[in-house]
Amino acid sequence: MTEHQWDKLLKIRTTGRDDSRSDQYRFPYEPTPYSVLERLADSEYLSKQNTLLDYGCGKGRVPFFLAYQSRCRCIGIEADDRIYAAGIENLETAVSAGKVTLQCEQAEKYTVPADVDRIYFFNPFSIEILQKVLARIIESAYENPREIQLFYYYPSDEYVSYLMTVPELMFVDEIDCRDLLPKEDARERIMIFEIEY
Repeated sequence: MTEHQWDKLLKIRTTGRDDSRSDQYRFPYEPTPYSVLERLADSEYLSKQNTLLDYGCGKGRVPFFLAYQSRCRCIGIEADDRIYAAGIENLETAVSAGKVTLQCEQAEKYTVPADVDRIYFFNPFSIEILQKVLARIIESAYENPREIQLFYYYPSDEYVSYLMTVPELMFVDEIDCRDLLPKEDARERIMIFEIEY
């Protein structure tokens, strides 16, 4: 299915890129391709028992799609109030709305709920913010011990270099997505890490 066909099926509007409020810390809104989300949903990493947190959820494509496909509960965090408002409009019509919560919050200040055990990133912000976000995730893991998996789609070299140095993170797998898009790109993958105690 095309991007527009998926949006129509899910009864949401998430296509298009928005650079209008991006800066060196918070990156543009650009939705993850549905083909990539299909591959993640088809993996063994998500089920209806999971609660997924999407940092920089934008208009909600990741939460709405994954709640629909894998039946997991999803929380989306978005700092840009204008893009968040578009996500709330989608929440009113989405077929999977009952399993999705959206919040307008700055990622580095957000307290990770105790039931979150899956976390999704598509380069939403800088390494400086990522460091603060990871500290909060690790804090949540220590306060409420559980398996937590982190999914990084299309990670930059800077992200990968940093993630490989975090002592509490263990790289466990990679979902190859290079065949899904027309141009060969080594970054077309989802890197999966787990919190190690």
